[in-house]
Amino acid sequence: MYTSFFGLNEKPFSITPDPRYLFLSARHGEALAHLVYGVTESGGFIQLTGEVGTGKTTLVRSLLQNRMPSNADVAVVLNPQQSPLEFVASICGELHVPVPEAKGSIKVLIDALNQHLLAAHADGRRTILVVDEAQNLTAEVLEQVRLLTNLETAKQKLLQIILIGQPELRELLARNNLRQLAQRVTGRYHLEPLSRAETAQYIEHRLQVAGALGEVFDVGAKREVFRLSQGVPRLVNVICDRALLGAYSREIRHINRRLIRRAATEVSGKRLGPAWLRWAIPSIATIGAVIIAVGLWTVRGLSGDAGDELIDSSVVVATASAEAAIAAVDLPEAEVMPEPGLDEQLQLAADMTGRESALTRLFELWQVESGGDPQTYCSQAATVGMSCFFQRGSWSGLRQLDRPAILTLIDSNGNNHAVILTAIDDGMAVLSIGGVTVTHPVDSVSELWFGQYMLLWKPPNAMSVSLGPGVRNQNVIWLRQSLATINPDYASEPFDSDAFDADLEKTVRQFQRDHRLGVDGLAGQQTQIVINSLLAMDGAPRLTVARLTGE
Repeated sequence: MYTSFFGLNEKPFSITPDPRYLFLSARHGEALAHLVYGVTESGGFIQLTGEVGTGKTTLVRSLLQNRMPSNADVAVVLNPQQSPLEFVASICGELHVPVPEAKGSIKVLIDALNQHLLAAHADGRRTILVVDEAQNLTAEVLEQVRLLTNLETAKQKLLQIILIGQPELRELLARNNLRQLAQRVTGRYHLEPLSRAETAQYIEHRLQVAGALGEVFDVGAKREVFRLSQGVPRLVNVICDRALLGAYSREIRHINRRLIRRAATEVSGKRLGPAWLRWAIPSIATIGAVIIAVGLWTVRGLSGDAGDELIDSSVVVATASAEAAIAAVDLPEAEVMPEPGLDEQLQLAADMTGRESALTRLFELWQVESGGDPQTYCSQAATVGMSCFFQRGSWSGLRQLDRPAILTLIDSNGNNHAVILTAIDDGMAVLSIGGVTVTHPVDSVSELWFGQYMLLWKPPNAMSVSLGPGVRNQNVIWLRQSLATINPDYASEPFDSDAFDADLEKTVRQFQRDHRLGVDGLAGQQTQIVINSLLAMDGAPRLTVARLTGE
């Protein structure tokens, strides 16, 4: 989606732990060194803790893939919420330990595991157990973990155990009834979030791994990411990924701090303002209090009713001035815009910007009846030969598809609104908000839109299927003939063949390249919708042919 727009090979901020993207900050480097030491030395436990999203799992995956000794066998337990019997059975399964028929006995499982460990030790191999989310282990399972460390020879332990968990793991092991286990922990390390400088380096590191050749996030954007994420890598990833989507939908190639705040608002569902508001409003309130105090001091020497009235008047005027100043900081647009802006319109029409209302209006534009459960609207569309298309994209993509679309807009309070984009003309967007038509600059809509939309279209022969090499059906004939109608250079032989062959794939790639679509040689929904638009189907509502003048 946005990867080609920014010249990237892949999405750089996926939250899936990928060792290729491991960023070794000073703390992460020390933590990895502790883990490497733990797996190369024998005995005891290694404990790694950190807040949610600080990179513990990514660190361990890097250890397992790149830093493990060649003679190591590893068992990884990802689901610690098990009984002691299930826990030991999981370890045996990970290590491919042959389990006797009486596997309902934990003693039988331990004996089989012990035999396996002794055989591995005799072959010069090491066995390592990694337990993720270890803070969820019960006291009974932790006691069983302790007992596993009793499997040993006269000189060394047979099982090295690495416990990974959230800070609660430290509290758990500090309990008095688990002190025997805590005493066997030979290495402890706690991961801290990234610093501001490290956060900026982290963002650049992931972009470079993904293939970025230039700057995408400016300095202010990186600082804002740190402020909003507090250096937690997972939050950094989520905010940056959403910011890239937002920039792509606006066709902006450089991301600033304002776009970062919009992305964080969409992710959190909460209104997030600039950092200066944290001290500006209290300061203005303080100024208001000073005004009140000065007013009282001025009339202090007066007495009687006149003095009381003047004091009351001063308090009212000063209070009103402070309130007006605060309002001006919080809502600066209120004083300069005579008409409600888009954000205010959305909030005023919140009860009418739900998904059902938008779907009903979209179906009306296509002159298709709808009703009942909104979840079944797309199924209803299929009964009349139409299909729903959900996507994240940009304004240029919407112009290309040339169909009315439901846009998901997010107001300044973080609330979602479904509105209909009915026309685009000369930098202006015509929207239907709860059935009311309004017009706003495309740039204004972009401030609240992160590229998510849905539209209706008429697939050929009422069959919404992707076409690619090896496919044989009547839609392939439609594809051949439609491409040739659009441009004779796209003609392929045989003209009436229903087989998607190598020549047709080459033609589709050329069409996609010419129209700035994703070039994959597959005629998916997006490619087919663009073809439909270029064919100018009769009766289909359009975006770009509608004029704001009503012509």
